Amino acid sequence: MEFPPCVHVVPEQGALPVDLLLPMTGRTYVARLDGREMSDTDSVFQQCYDGLKLPDYFGWNWDALSDCLRDLNWLPAEHYVLIVEAADEALAGDAAERRLLFRTLLRAGQRWSSTQRPEGMDLSRLVLVMTCDVASVSGLQVQLRLCWEEMVSS
Repeated sequence: MEFPPCVHVVPEQGALPVDLLLPMTGRTYVARLDGREMSDTDSVFQQCYDGLKLPDYFGWNWDALSDCLRDLNWLPAEHYVLIVEAADEALAGDAAERRLLFRTLLRAGQRWSSTQRPEGMDLSRLVLVMTCDVASVSGLQVQLRLCWEEMVSS
């Protein structure tokens, strides 16, 4: 079972075709988060708060982050690109919290995926790009796939 097509894992210096990231037209919001700055849950929430310009009512917990990412009405745009640089370093010392982070991001990606375009093609309104060093790409893909499988089977 693959994770949703809105999720892309690429090497830090890798590239993705622009058509996978950006729509033909419309307002697109791009946020960059740094996994190297996400050593604990508080720093994850701080990165998300700053990078995504979360609303003041954000509750600084996983449920609140999930709610904000599934809503996105507080951030007026038609499409969103969330880039997590060095994603393999996020919560590196806490596997359980890392799974919560990945599941939260995957759940948001699932919520915003498969928008029908007038041209007939599906395009995700939220694209998640996870970067890491080349040696970590396959391991990060496996972790995301396992989180996705846990999420859809529960």
